[in-house]
Amino acid sequence: MTPEPARRPEPVELDAADRRIVNRLQDGLPLVASPYAAVAAELSISEGELLYRLERLLEAGVLSRFGPMYHAERLGGGLTLAALEVPEADYERVTAAVNAFPEVAHNYRREHRLNMWFVLATETPSASTK
Repeated sequence: MTPEPARRPEPVELDAADRRIVNRLQDGLPLVASPYAAVAAELSISEGELLYRLERLLEAGVLSRFGPMYHAERLGGGLTLAALEVPEADYERVTAAVNAFPEVAHNYRREHRLNMWFVLATETPSASTK
C-alpha cells in the first residue's frame, strides 16, 4: 500500500480584523491583569471575538504557536538553526517527531533539497549542539 502524499493546508483568507490582530500581537501582550481584554479594546472588538479568532488562526495553521518570545542567548541559553532533507512520504511523520522536542521553537517547510528547517532554543549553549 502506497501512502498518500502529504496534503498542504488550504490557504486561509484573512480579513481586516485577522490582519490587525496578527500585526498587533507581534508587539506582545500588555502586562496587565486581563491582557486579552486590553488588546481587544485596542482593536475595538470583544475579548471573546479576539480569543475565537486566535483559536481559529491556530487551528488553520496561520499561527504556528502563540506564546512569549524571548532571546534565549540573553537568558544564558543557545539557539541553533538546523535543516533536514526529508522524503515527502515521511514529511508528516518527521515533522511530528521533530516538533515533539520541547526545544523546537519553529519548524518551516522549504522548497529546497533541505526541505525542513527548524530552530532549537535550549537552556544552555552547549545543549543546542548535542
